[in-house]
Amino acid sequence: MSRLLIADDSADMRESLKLVLERAGYEVALAPDGMRALELQRAQPADVLITDIFMPERDGIETITSFRREFPQIRIIAMSGGGVRVDGKLYLGIAEVAGADATLRKPFEPKSLLQLLVDLSAASRA
Repeated sequence: MSRLLIADDSADMRESLKLVLERAGYEVALAPDGMRALELQRAQPADVLITDIFMPERDGIETITSFRREFPQIRIIAMSGGGVRVDGKLYLGIAEVAGADATLRKPFEPKSLLQLLVDLSAASRA
């Protein structure tokens, strides 16, 4: 797993994650929303999608669903600092039901993301 795609509407979040991940040896592509992430994936596939839940154009749940349908082999990490829905389910729980392999609650330490990537890589080889 060496190519990562980050979808987040926060430019600061995209850039800070890119910096951490490139220092760790990953190739990183950036998208401001789920629609652009799909376009990038079609043009140059990534091994892992790291997506925010709350984004314009196409939110993270729709993005996860689209990626699962079109790219079933991709590993997906959903991240959010968002709260609880009316039905009481956490958005990250819904992301797992939609097909995310793992979730991270914002804010998180960079080492948590790096460890998650190592774990996903090991699981994909098993």
